Amino acid sequence: MYLLSVSRMTTPEFSDARLTALQEVDKRAESPKARWTKKPKGRPGHRQRTFLVVGSDGSHFTVFQRESLSRPDDFSCGIRFHPPGGSPLTLARYNGGSHIHEEIEYAPHIHRASRAAMESGRKPEYHADATDRFCSVEGTLACLVEDYRVTGLPAEKDQPRLLS
Repeated sequence: MYLLSVSRMTTPEFSDARLTALQEVDKRAESPKARWTKKPKGRPGHRQRTFLVVGSDGSHFTVFQRESLSRPDDFSCGIRFHPPGGSPLTLARYNGGSHIHEEIEYAPHIHRASRAAMESGRKPEYHADATDRFCSVEGTLACLVEDYRVTGLPAEKDQPRLLS
């Protein structure tokens, strides 16, 4: 019984209002020069990097990027909140169009955490919306830093696609 109550105390409740507040807090990268590392997961694998980020209220986050070394449309960028004494919570993931996610077929999309997803037993960031705001791993970072108020990261928006 005691262990259960301690576990509950270390896992904060995340209402949609709390998730929005986490998105809106100003954040600054503490490790803007994080280097890419190759991971031998699968063949030929992928590369990834992680930035440490601190909120103006003292909260802690990480921003991560991952990119396949063999598929140019297989990439992801996300932000995780690290609550004191609790497990990290992925607030958002910006994915390339390498896969199908429910009704979104092979198109870039953005996952955002919601209370409804948590209550249904899914990943907090399960729900996704298609987007045309990015088409590369660097473009995902530019969108994420804009949406989640992160400064100090090297991010450049993708160029709009030209109509042929």
